[in-house]
Amino acid sequence: MKRVMCIPNYSEGRDLEKVEKITECFRAKENVKLIDYQPDADHNRLVVEVIGEPEAVIAAVLESVKVATEIIDMSKHEGAHPRMGAVDVIPFVPVTECTTEECVEYANKVGKAIGEMGIPVYLYEDAATSPDRKNLAKVRKGQYEGFFDKIKEPEWKPDYGPQEMNVKSGATAVAARFHLIAFNVNLNTSDLAIADKIAKTVRHIGGGLRFCKAIGLELEEKGQTQVSMNLVNFEKTAIYQALEMVKSEAKRYGVTVVNTELIGLLPLQALVDSAAYYMQIDGFKQEQVLETLLIEE
Repeated sequence: MKRVMCIPNYSEGRDLEKVEKITECFRAKENVKLIDYQPDADHNRLVVEVIGEPEAVIAAVLESVKVATEIIDMSKHEGAHPRMGAVDVIPFVPVTECTTEECVEYANKVGKAIGEMGIPVYLYEDAATSPDRKNLAKVRKGQYEGFFDKIKEPEWKPDYGPQEMNVKSGATAVAARFHLIAFNVNLNTSDLAIADKIAKTVRHIGGGLRFCKAIGLELEEKGQTQVSMNLVNFEKTAIYQALEMVKSEAKRYGVTVVNTELIGLLPLQALVDSAAYYMQIDGFKQEQVLETLLIEE
């Protein structure tokens, strides 16, 4: 069966009633499985993960967009995580019998439909219509507040929808991409400047790990800060590499790691690679994990 994964992110992580209304769009739907959803109060963001038959997933996602844009008002939104829209990002990831090229088609179909709702849409990663739009950070630069001017620039004309910012719903980015691992490292300091410095050193754009994107965030409720990372190719930039580099940089400032967070799912191989590294197991393979032998083909 052809399956695709979709990980839409919504700019609401505090009002649990609104969170439930959004996630309800993915429940009890034929050929769609709601794998997980994680609201985060500090980020004021909801990350949903669904998997299923492409057309069924697309229908559920578009239903959730309609709900989210009705109940989320971006003009009143505040949160630690960068964002530019009520439905901020919608990435499609191939799973089984599905190609990246097909995910690009799904991204365009969803983008066109959202654009017809009066919301500007930008395609990124493998669905990007130009090299300048491949990197989400570059697309989202300026965030919601800055987009009212940015969108008027000829080079930032949306791929779909009006060339005018939607005051209530903002703008949305839609993508086709490889498996991304959202991995956060929490530090025992409330000094955001330290987290920022570490993030800038670790991420590729700052001369760090090739497939790592990172920003420093403040976790007010915990009195901590965080190096929030997206590992866009775990085969070439492993979780353990990112963690060890953060630990190494943190020592400069007399800071240590409190714990780490995994947002959403990750491929088993990513864990196997880290287990092999930390346990120094030579030639460790997925097939040596007992449970993998019990999974039916």
